[in-house]
Amino acid sequence: MRFSRLSLLWKILIPTSVVMTGMFALTGWLVQRNVVSTTYASVEQEAKASFQAYDSLWKARADLLASVSKILSKSDVIRLAFGTGDQATIRDTAGELWSDLSQDAFFLVSDAQGRVVASLGALAPFALNDDLAMVRTARVVFPRQASGFFQRGNQLFQVVVTPVYVQAADGPSLLNVLVAGYKVDQQVAQTLKTSTGGSEYVFVSDGRVVTSTLDAKSSAAIAPQLLKKSAVTQIFDYLALPQPLLDVSGAQVGQLFILRSFAAARHRLMMLRRQIIVLWLLALIAALAVTYLVARKIMRPVAELDRAAAEIAKENYDYQVPVHSQDELGRLAETFQSMCGSIQRARDELIRQERISTIGRLSTSIVHDLRNPLAAIYAGAEMLMDSHLPQEQTQRLARNIYRASRGIQDMLQQLLNAARGTSDVSEMCSLSEVIAAAWATVGPVADARKVDLDAQVPEDQECPMARARIERVFSNLFENAIEAMRTGGTVSIRSQANGNDIVVEVQDTGPGISPALRGRLFQPFVTAGKKNGLGLGLALSRQTLLDHGGDLWIESNGPGAKFCMRLPKEISRNGA
Repeated sequence: MRFSRLSLLWKILIPTSVVMTGMFALTGWLVQRNVVSTTYASVEQEAKASFQAYDSLWKARADLLASVSKILSKSDVIRLAFGTGDQATIRDTAGELWSDLSQDAFFLVSDAQGRVVASLGALAPFALNDDLAMVRTARVVFPRQASGFFQRGNQLFQVVVTPVYVQAADGPSLLNVLVAGYKVDQQVAQTLKTSTGGSEYVFVSDGRVVTSTLDAKSSAAIAPQLLKKSAVTQIFDYLALPQPLLDVSGAQVGQLFILRSFAAARHRLMMLRRQIIVLWLLALIAALAVTYLVARKIMRPVAELDRAAAEIAKENYDYQVPVHSQDELGRLAETFQSMCGSIQRARDELIRQERISTIGRLSTSIVHDLRNPLAAIYAGAEMLMDSHLPQEQTQRLARNIYRASRGIQDMLQQLLNAARGTSDVSEMCSLSEVIAAAWATVGPVADARKVDLDAQVPEDQECPMARARIERVFSNLFENAIEAMRTGGTVSIRSQANGNDIVVEVQDTGPGISPALRGRLFQPFVTAGKKNGLGLGLALSRQTLLDHGGDLWIESNGPGAKFCMRLPKEISRNGA
């Protein structure tokens, strides 16, 4: 449906809904964009907070190992036992003290070259006489402690390396090295998750996941992506914050990824989207309802004006538009009523002027047409008074006088009808009889000029007309033809049905009408030099045909003058 065909109410509602939808969509997009940005920043901040918590916790564990190892390294009992060089004595003494200090870590004692002398704790990754390369690596920082991570097989450990010195003659002498540590396993990762607010932890080393707080399926899915990343990034539904794992020499042996899930944030975002949609629907419904009520209230006087315009188009100028307010629409209604009053007054004045004009035209026509019947009456009366005529001629003159006086009476009645505002009554008349009656009025002049009538009009052709007026049309055409044919000739009349009309052709054998005059022939006061002519006959004749719903025109083909007239077979709305 084209927008121009919609009612004004829908033309208001549709743009309102479209604009509101667009504004809410734009607002929702901006809000969502800001929420996503804020959520990402919040998750990143939470991940960093988890890292800080992890760092503090991990440092605390390392500090604990370092403190315990420090205590053991300075213990006289340990020094005395280590000084014996006996592995059993060292293992028993260290084991007794270690069991009192820690239960969830492992403890190794090596000689100065890194060979394991004693191994305590179920999680210890080394056995007796194993080589500890980390000891030789840490010697560069002795007598300070060294801490870090190391990997053995598929396992990852956090260790603290502590040297044990004794005072010799030439200075401190390194007796043994204590290695204390924790295994980085599922329990450690879960402890980190619980202690740091629910972040996920994934320990990666040697290109694979060592341990993780994620389930096996999620860990297997996310591991390939983690191994490719070395900076903060988003992987699947997590924000990954990487942290390198360094050994005792500061070299990287792996990475710890702290993962913060977007699930809660996405859930809040979905809730926000649903709330925005619900709010949009409620606002749209409320806005459309209010707009509909307001627009309908505004459209009511517009609809009344539309109905009033339709009534005015039906010429019902008495229709009144109710005024409901004093705003622009109320003033428009008052102006419309004033306009209707002005149109009614102008119409009445136009009718009055038209009546006056009609009376004037009829008076002019009657003055024009009275000359022939008055001339006939005058000539007949003169002949009756000046001579003794035979009975037959006397009767013929009497008939002419009667016919002329009847024509004068019809003209006067027509003028009276126009003055009273009534019109001539149309009746079905035989076209051949009307033509014969019109020719009879000009018969004496035609006989004198030797002008004959050749009428080929079917007797059964009838049409509605004001007979007297149509007779005068034919009389005018006959008079003009006779006037043009001063040395005699013929007036031919042909008629034929053409659809709902009858077309009549009146042609004479005279000299015809000059091209210069043909274009102005039906204008008032245009004449071709007729004696005593006013130039009104053809103008009044055409107006008569127009009043009957027909027309009168001239055709230029052929010799002489040829006039054509069209008469409707049925009563026209503009009929007389």
